[in-house]
Amino acid sequence: MRTTERAAPPPPAPPATSDAAVIRDALGVGVAVGLSGFAFGVTSAGVGLSLLQTCALSLLVFTGASQFALVGALAAGGNPLTAAAGAFFLGARNAFYGLRLSAVLGYRSTVKPFAAHWVIDETSAVTLAQPDRRTARLGFTVTGLTLYVLWNLTTLVGALGAEALGDTEAWGLDAAGPAVFLALLAPMLKDTVERVAAGLAVVLVMVTLPLLPTGVPVLISALAAPAVLVVQGRRERAKEAGTAQEPGAVPAGPAAPPARPDGAPDSRTATEEDRA
Repeated sequence: MRTTERAAPPPPAPPATSDAAVIRDALGVGVAVGLSGFAFGVTSAGVGLSLLQTCALSLLVFTGASQFALVGALAAGGNPLTAAAGAFFLGARNAFYGLRLSAVLGYRSTVKPFAAHWVIDETSAVTLAQPDRRTARLGFTVTGLTLYVLWNLTTLVGALGAEALGDTEAWGLDAAGPAVFLALLAPMLKDTVERVAAGLAVVLVMVTLPLLPTGVPVLISALAAPAVLVVQGRRERAKEAGTAQEPGAVPAGPAAPPARPDGAPDSRTATEEDRA
């Protein structure tokens, strides 16, 4: 008898994302992060950079973490070359984003050098969240354009405002940069392990800051993450061991010899056990 085999149904297509939804998400990210350029402008002017230098950093560098790292190192009295090197290595992560986005976006070689300037954390997140190439390009373009324009405008406003106010330390504006980092980091701490690691890092910085040279407390605070992970691993192993050996459980003894149909134990088994 001949049987007919039915072909397996094709996998379901990913749900389509409307252009309006992509634009809405891209604008939300661009506006939320772009406003942080004001804090950078204030911080940069506060460490002594001119208006031209501050705006040039946002126009040409355009990666907030590296920019804040640069002015933060300068504010702490670091060497300009050392500060620039630290900012460079921090921004090198964007190169890895670019390798991934190059395949997703599929731009021509003539467009890639211009698109590379917008390859940052926010544009990568929005782009990789899209189900197809068309919406990925839309998300990348809207996020990059919104963020670039708004970041540079708010940088200019922040730098001009800092110059008008004078001493930023007297107004407490030197805390603007760390406050922005904290605002961006806080929503990412979703579980207990992450919150404990962040809290321990803060404690390590506060304890070692008066005792050690500039920059060393930050390096020591990085030990918080592996320390918390080690403790968590030990607790999980102890929990697994306790589950495997529940209290009150009686260990099973040796199996009884199989019985014959009449109910008597098997003589062969008994003989073998006696001989053993």
